[in-house]
Amino acid sequence: MSFTVEQQKALRPYCSLYGQPLTSTVARPNHVTTAHPDRGEGATGQSLHPRTAARMKHRSPSEQHHGEKRPRAPASAASTSRPPGMDDNTPSNPRELTQNPLKKIWMPCKNGLPEKHISQRKVCMTNCPTLIVTVGLPARGKTYISKKLTRYLNWIGVPTREFNVGQYRRDFVKIYKSFEFFRPDNEEGLKIRRQCASAALNDVRQYLTEDGGQVAVFDATNTTRERRETIIQFAEQNGFKVFFVESVCEDPDVIQENIVQVKLSSPDYTNCNTEEAVEDFMKRIKCYENSYETLDEVLDRDLSYIKIMDVGQRYLVNRVLDHIQSRIVYYLMNIHITPRSIYLCRHGESELNVKGCIGGDSGLTPRGKEFAKKLSQFIETQGISDLKVWTSQMKRTIQTAEALSVPYEQWKVLNEIDAGVCEEMMYEEIQGHYPLEFALRDQDKYRYRYPKGESYEDLVQRLEPVIMELERQENVLVVCHQAVMRCLLAYFLDKTAEELPYLKCPLHTVLKLTPVAYGCKVESIFLNVDAVNTHREKPENVNIHRTTEDALHTVPPHL
Repeated sequence: MSFTVEQQKALRPYCSLYGQPLTSTVARPNHVTTAHPDRGEGATGQSLHPRTAARMKHRSPSEQHHGEKRPRAPASAASTSRPPGMDDNTPSNPRELTQNPLKKIWMPCKNGLPEKHISQRKVCMTNCPTLIVTVGLPARGKTYISKKLTRYLNWIGVPTREFNVGQYRRDFVKIYKSFEFFRPDNEEGLKIRRQCASAALNDVRQYLTEDGGQVAVFDATNTTRERRETIIQFAEQNGFKVFFVESVCEDPDVIQENIVQVKLSSPDYTNCNTEEAVEDFMKRIKCYENSYETLDEVLDRDLSYIKIMDVGQRYLVNRVLDHIQSRIVYYLMNIHITPRSIYLCRHGESELNVKGCIGGDSGLTPRGKEFAKKLSQFIETQGISDLKVWTSQMKRTIQTAEALSVPYEQWKVLNEIDAGVCEEMMYEEIQGHYPLEFALRDQDKYRYRYPKGESYEDLVQRLEPVIMELERQENVLVVCHQAVMRCLLAYFLDKTAEELPYLKCPLHTVLKLTPVAYGCKVESIFLNVDAVNTHREKPENVNIHRTTEDALHTVPPHL
């Protein structure tokens, strides 16, 4: 018996790395012989209601095949799938397909052990590492761009690190005296700056070749064609792609604002008054202006770059070569520096919240409705005339927004994480019916995927359009759900994948996010309406053989 691709997808939640794989030898694409010819159509039949299915199975999908011996398909069955003309005596080393219990995805294995995915092998494929190089005079927003890009790429799952040459210089020199250090005729200063750039590039090489990095951001002025050529040669020698990001600004007000907000707080000007610091920094800019060679449409036509003019008033994009570069361009064309605030809150307390159930689509409790009224009053006190309100398509967020008496938009991508077969179940029920799945989720909550559901990693990918639109907008209120709010908050606060699933987002509390120079200011406002606690900390014991008491130790109280 063989499974089609569609049948394989249907079977995914019921397979595991524990024990032998469900499917046997892979003879050619889309033809997999099963090791269970006697299972019949039950495995791919209609799904029961999640709660009914949970009570009938009594064991997790991963446990159902644990420890069973699975006979291999007869050789005759495998041989029938050989391409025409293939010799029966051709030596073969067949690979099997098995399913990762954490992510619920298929992967190749040999001799019962999983093989490394192609992306884990040290082979330069299409997605070879990328070196992003900033270009521009001081106080043009290069570091702002570098930090935002690094935060965004890490959030979407692309390992990225920023290498700020200015910080290397501060670590090397220790004490900054004046702009004289940056004069083009200062041989000693020039030598030190070259050494710092070289040290940063060495660290870039280490990160991209040995530490598992995919993107490095080389944050420096890089204002001369000679310096950029040196970087290009370095990248070619190491097999990196290069993408330049140039920021050009001629607006004196924007430059002055950048100097006052960012540069005066730099360690270079710790002991200077404001007037002295501004004067010195303006002279530092002059040191670069005479030798500045901007990216040129003719001379640099073979380079990949984006030129951002006057803080996003105009863009020039040249030779975008791959997916990462296109995402970088798309992101940079969406960000802006207009002062604004983003308000994040969860829906009011729901009926399933009170019962301790996850997911579902229940309505608000009386306390949840009271919160909705208080939220309306709070928004009025903020005095924002152009506030946009976004909700998910779930009942509890819509009921919350209805109380605001303002127009709102429903986003399907803002729906809560899909818990699959565990929808509307209490943690106690999940532990009772699916103890292995419950333990696997505690081991890696970010990457764990519910059977027939989603992981936090999936949710981040789903929410990327929301982040792009939030970057484009000004003042926005997002009424969402716990997992969704965690993902959005992790982006703005630059949290890691390990931190993200445990961020605290309590009910009946508004988080006001105000973007600042290199980060985000957060204010937490509790609206004085009691609500059930839905936050579950990671338990100390995440072993698959733990006791029920250990598994449920951090479950918050509920009805």
